[in-house]
Amino acid sequence: MAVAEQEKEKEKEKLQKGIAEFYDESSTLWENIWGDHMHHGFYDPDSTVSVSDHRAAQIRMIEESLRFASFSEDHTKWPKRIVDVGCGIGGSSRYLAEKFGATSVGITLSPVQAERANALAAAQGLAHKVSFQVADALEQPFPDGKFDLVWSMESGEHMPDKTKFVGELARVAAPGGTIIIVTWCHRDLGPDEQSLQPWEQDLLKKICDAYYLPAWCSAADYVKLLKSLSLQDIKSADWSPFVAPFWPAVIRSALTWNGLTSLLRSGLKTIKGALAMPLMIKGYKKGLIKFVIITCRKSG
Repeated sequence: MAVAEQEKEKEKEKLQKGIAEFYDESSTLWENIWGDHMHHGFYDPDSTVSVSDHRAAQIRMIEESLRFASFSEDHTKWPKRIVDVGCGIGGSSRYLAEKFGATSVGITLSPVQAERANALAAAQGLAHKVSFQVADALEQPFPDGKFDLVWSMESGEHMPDKTKFVGELARVAAPGGTIIIVTWCHRDLGPDEQSLQPWEQDLLKKICDAYYLPAWCSAADYVKLLKSLSLQDIKSADWSPFVAPFWPAVIRSALTWNGLTSLLRSGLKTIKGALAMPLMIKGYKKGLIKFVIITCRKSG
């Protein structure tokens, strides 16, 4: 292996270890705040919300994502096999399996998350329908063409190799299957721009360091990758205004006595992540950070 490739592999291993430890350490806290869906909710823009509104908004995020992907009301066209790439503690997997009467498998880098997700599935009587395991999204342990729905909710931002990530999503999708990616991106570059501005790069680097994120990309970059794989019906949209109301609510909840004591108990990585939340808000308000949905279909 060439020296450059060895360095790249070392960086990937370091990143994956950081991601696993970050979620091993923080998942209990996030579950207390966010519930079993470890992703943003879908809100009316400019509304003021509390954390207690979040569960319904998270379900709305799943439903709006399915609607954006043009999922049919025809039961005969519903997915039978689902993979949840970057599954957290399995909230999406369990919801989708119940909704569609499907089987679902979730993968995460965090052993703590996988164990908790399987425990919640058992407690909800879904162990026969859903399962969770530790696996690398860039080297998924599944055969080609296995899943009718490939679901990635807020995990793409952790992937160091976006080409490989998208390639794996496409590989495990069945012919005619749907791929849904909901992820954080930076803004699309203008026609005369070669890169983001220095202040934008600096802000993203601070956020990356706090959340164990590799280099960011734009929605346009994702669309280009999907096109290169001959995927069909590619659509994308900026949903940033629909998630923004939640950030102030999380910060308010973290500043309560219960929130602060939970945060201090959870460890340094989680504290670092919490302190970076105002940076995310700044990036959004400046038009740098985008919460994006991208959907497409595999031909067949």
